[in-house]
Amino acid sequence: MDWNQELLASLIWLAKAFVISLVAGVAAVIWVCRATGWGRQVRRIAWPTLEPRRNGWAPLAMLALIVLLTLATVRMNVLFSFWYNGAYTAMQKLDAPQFWFMMMVFCVIASVHVARVLVTVYVRQNFQIRWRTRLTEDLMRRWLDNQAYFRSQYLARQIDNPDQRIQQDIGQFVDNTVALSMGVLDAVVSLFTFTLLLWALSGTLALFGYEVPRAMVFLVYIYVAVATVFAVWIGRPLIRLNFLSERFNADFRYALIRLREYGENIAFYRGERVEAATLATRFANVIRNMWDVLFRTLKLQGYNLGISQIAVVFPMIIQAPRLFSKEIALGDLMQTAQAFGQVQDSLSFFRTAYDDFAGYRAVVVRLTGFLDAIEQTAALPGIRAGSEGAGVRVEALTLRTPEHDVLLDDLSFSLAPGSALLIRGPSGVGKTTLLRALAGLWPFAEGHVVRPQGDAALFLSQRPYLPLGSLRNALYYPEPASSSEQAAEVLRACQLGHLVDKLDEEADWSRILSLGEQQRLAIGRALLVRPQVIFLDESSSAMDEGLEHAMYSLLRRELPDTTFVSVGHRSSLHAFHGQALTLLGGGRWSLEALPSA
Repeated sequence: MDWNQELLASLIWLAKAFVISLVAGVAAVIWVCRATGWGRQVRRIAWPTLEPRRNGWAPLAMLALIVLLTLATVRMNVLFSFWYNGAYTAMQKLDAPQFWFMMMVFCVIASVHVARVLVTVYVRQNFQIRWRTRLTEDLMRRWLDNQAYFRSQYLARQIDNPDQRIQQDIGQFVDNTVALSMGVLDAVVSLFTFTLLLWALSGTLALFGYEVPRAMVFLVYIYVAVATVFAVWIGRPLIRLNFLSERFNADFRYALIRLREYGENIAFYRGERVEAATLATRFANVIRNMWDVLFRTLKLQGYNLGISQIAVVFPMIIQAPRLFSKEIALGDLMQTAQAFGQVQDSLSFFRTAYDDFAGYRAVVVRLTGFLDAIEQTAALPGIRAGSEGAGVRVEALTLRTPEHDVLLDDLSFSLAPGSALLIRGPSGVGKTTLLRALAGLWPFAEGHVVRPQGDAALFLSQRPYLPLGSLRNALYYPEPASSSEQAAEVLRACQLGHLVDKLDEEADWSRILSLGEQQRLAIGRALLVRPQVIFLDESSSAMDEGLEHAMYSLLRRELPDTTFVSVGHRSSLHAFHGQALTLLGGGRWSLEALPSA
């Protein structure tokens, strides 16, 4: 059969083998996932962003196109294999017309190959970018829903570095899922195709007095099977090392972030020596793990390179006697070597990509742990506040520590609209925890809370949160900023008139403003939002008594119908509250009326 007939046979073969190759490849991907225990984990992470009822058919259609392009890669390799046979045979026979014809055929095949590669790169990158976008948005939404980002701290087993799992691990998951799944598909389809070619090209080999028909096929399978067993044994520690690499790098980065975040506190304490020791310890973990990864990778790659180099000459040594006896042509020998190489590469895919699978396994474990934390957070116990009118009502509220010790037992009180309650007691008795329970943030609580919901309730903490951006955005947070003059008026009312000209200036205001200025800015938020109830957790602790008096007077004057619940220690607050709830410790409490000012 000449090369033209081989080309036609190859094209017909493509049509016949397409469905079998596709089914075999997909089945192999599924089998690998199930055999390694990854199938359920990968599906749990990936399927919500691929499921047609939620996302339409576009993601799966693009994934199917990637599969088709992967199969086309294999078919192009088949055509190149027949081209090599024809070209070398023409040179051996000194057939110039056939040789130049083969050169023209090469130009056509090479052009198609280049176009296919470019299209494949574009389609795969397009899919990965879109998939990463959907997956990141989905996990961010789930992380923010039900305040999982906050409540996860109460889990018995907390997750480390959730920011890294969203920002970095998702990208690695998307890239590696596509690369490794298509690699498995390519390996299986190539194995199916080139095993048939090698079967046709192989001859009989005399071995230890026995004649082995189609020996080349059996030899390559045995060769790779033995090599893979040793590669898995050498590379297995890389799974844990890659997991530790992600963890140690994230821990080191987190320590650097804390150094910047608490820079002023550290400078006042002159804690540079302690911080340097902490950073050095965490960085040492990173470097030590990097050395471990390096040495283990050198062992694995050195072994794989040696196996691959031997595979280059192995088929030539086996087929050389047949060439010298003129049973086969030079083109047959070269095609055998290429087919052997393709089969060997396909069978060796798991061996050569073992370190990639190890890294991928670490990413899957981290993302699965992240999803576990979100689900466990949603299952945490606790109370959810109801809504009835503008007041606050607490019935039979019991608070416990995570260790189940009672903080507050059977608390009940009722506040009418416009009234004010002062919560007081020694430090550590549970005042802030009570506010968290009223906000629905404390999971270890039982009872019933009724208060306004949404924007009608405002919580002001001791250290206000100021988002990145303009001062105007910080003042209106979490509502959209307004360009009206009201913001300037509020700043002046809160004795922050010196900041009016900086309203639209973008900066990290939590580092620029003093804590007292931040607390007054938070009071400005209350004046803008005008909520039905305000919870203040020592929200004036950084102010002197005169300034505190002025701010509470401002709030009571501008928001006469708003209910106030304050946590504080100063007796100067008594004038602005009608009742005092004193927490006595051990679950005990007392509620009393305060004399009017």
